[in-house]
Amino acid sequence: MSRRPYDLPPLTALASFEAAARHESFKAAAQELNVTPAAISFQVKTLETELRQTLFRRHHRGVSLTETGAYLLVALQRGFEEMAGAVDQLRARAGRPSVTIRATTAVSALWLTPRLGAFWRAHGHITVAQNVSDLDIGSADADLAIHYGDMARERGDCRLLIHDCIKPLASPRFAARHRLQRIADFEHLPLIHVDGAVTGWTSWRDWCRALGHDGPVGGGLRVNNYVIALQAAEDDMGAVLGWEGLTAELERAGRLVPLLDASLPSPLDFYIKVSPHASRQAHLLCDWLVSTAAERRPVSPG
Repeated sequence: MSRRPYDLPPLTALASFEAAARHESFKAAAQELNVTPAAISFQVKTLETELRQTLFRRHHRGVSLTETGAYLLVALQRGFEEMAGAVDQLRARAGRPSVTIRATTAVSALWLTPRLGAFWRAHGHITVAQNVSDLDIGSADADLAIHYGDMARERGDCRLLIHDCIKPLASPRFAARHRLQRIADFEHLPLIHVDGAVTGWTSWRDWCRALGHDGPVGGGLRVNNYVIALQAAEDDMGAVLGWEGLTAELERAGRLVPLLDASLPSPLDFYIKVSPHASRQAHLLCDWLVSTAAERRPVSPG
């Protein structure tokens, strides 16, 4: 007859032996396990019979472990500790979201959060928590992380979300007051500059230079958050560079409009990175985000 992969004696016998060995007393073990000393003695005897080994030396006033018994006690205690640790981890996970995803403030507010609402309606059994930060830390603790950068330089499982283009945007009122004809007109226009913690974002000077204007660019408001920059543009405070993948909804709603028929392919991409320890639910969310991004992915000019 073949043995099972873990062909162990009954857990009751092992637990009874472990308690008796730890206390060196059948009576104390019985009190701990809320059974009779006779029940402990029976379980230990059953275990000794199965193992064909003597585990205790019986004395008039108690018991003591044999060498074999001491060896088994150490092994059992290690096993019980590992099982207790696994149970503690499972209990801790019970209160955690099924999936954690990290994103910057801009990506979370403008792209991710609206999509998570739709995802929840389709997959209500999966809870998702966002870790929102503009600092490049903490992504290792998340199942998924959305980055803006060069995906080709990454290692691991990465999927493209947005291959973007960048264009100048402003409120309809601002655009009506400032009718531009060429890139050089940005030299004297009030601009909103983003000086945030996120690196790699194209500046006004970078954008103008890439489109042929190597002179100065206008001054104006400086902020350290892209969401605030967009709000300032809506409030007629200046022109802002718009990453189409993030600002498309604002354009569709008419809250921001293009200032000039000019755009620049983004030198970097928005992509999602999957942790090696990501769960099946995390992979499901990743696939869903990638598919919805592909449906509405803007086509870069050129």
